[in-house]
Amino acid sequence: MQQSSDSTIRIFLSGDVMTGRGIDQTLPNAGDPVLHEPVVRDAREYVALAEKENGPLPKVTDHAYIWGDALAKLDSFSPDLRLINLETAITQSDDFWQGKGIHYRMHPENVRCLTAAEIDCCALANNHVLDWGYAGLKETLRTLQKAGIEYAGAGLNQKEAEEPAILDLPQNGRILIFSIGMESSGIPSEWAASQEKPGVALLEEVSDSRLREIRKRALSEKQKGDIVIFSLHWGGNWGYEVPGRQQTLAHRLIDEAGGDIIHGHSSHHPKGIEVHNDRLILYGCGDLINDYEGIGGNEAYRPDLSLLYFASFNSAGGELVGLQMEPMQMRKLRLNNASQRDAEWLAERLSREGDKFGTSVGLSREGTLKLQWK
Repeated sequence: MQQSSDSTIRIFLSGDVMTGRGIDQTLPNAGDPVLHEPVVRDAREYVALAEKENGPLPKVTDHAYIWGDALAKLDSFSPDLRLINLETAITQSDDFWQGKGIHYRMHPENVRCLTAAEIDCCALANNHVLDWGYAGLKETLRTLQKAGIEYAGAGLNQKEAEEPAILDLPQNGRILIFSIGMESSGIPSEWAASQEKPGVALLEEVSDSRLREIRKRALSEKQKGDIVIFSLHWGGNWGYEVPGRQQTLAHRLIDEAGGDIIHGHSSHHPKGIEVHNDRLILYGCGDLINDYEGIGGNEAYRPDLSLLYFASFNSAGGELVGLQMEPMQMRKLRLNNASQRDAEWLAERLSREGDKFGTSVGLSREGTLKLQWK
């Protein structure tokens, strides 16, 4: 984590980062390719699909390969915090979760694909972190700890799962990250952590009593000069609609629980953006990294396109100063700079979906998207 030199805090945020299956097979320490899906039984088939779509992949890659052109964008922005939603277990466990159709895992040695991008923190309250059972979850946590990567949203018990990740800023306080999952994203209710059982921080119902618990926990941790991020895994994979209950929850987390950023994810494509009381709400960041290349269906949403979100905040009060987004495209299972035409498409779509929230997106000559709000 690198400290900004001025009065702003700069944060990189992304949606789902899925480094399992075909992605894991492209990395230097590929794990067991066996899958337990209804159709595909070997993770290498996802590599073959990508090659059929866009040509052969390199025979030899390094751990930075999947980030491609994104690494230069990250270094140029020089964020104080790099936060992703990691939607993959990091394990060699074979104890796949029975009755669940999709299971993501990558070999623990491939955790270096995260350190290659200098990821500071992973949100883990999602619908894939327990794909390979409790043994897989425990190995995931150990691996992240060993790699020096903070995490939030999962733990060996409820207390651990609900604790925020806390990252110190040398001059500007701290950043607190609360990772919370919701059943609407496909998280099984059995995955909820309890006093005696490992699992995720699961918000099964949005009630006044549960919100009071979140508010009490967040405000008891937040100190003057701190930035609080609520990283929420919610909703389905496809569609631009933002349910009223999501907007209400986002507003209440800001107004009542001291939230400065709502980092929403689960959708496979970017959704509309809101600024509420000078606080940023990302309702759906969209996938960043996955192995869906060559898989048909849902082309209207352009799932091959993704965004790097770079947000700047007032270090004194937490108000949003600016949000720029760098458009990327997944090709050959790596992030590549998107074309000007694709950047225009993303800007138009985000402006259309943000209109109801009073936001629009402009496009610079260099292809950077910038949020505008009333």
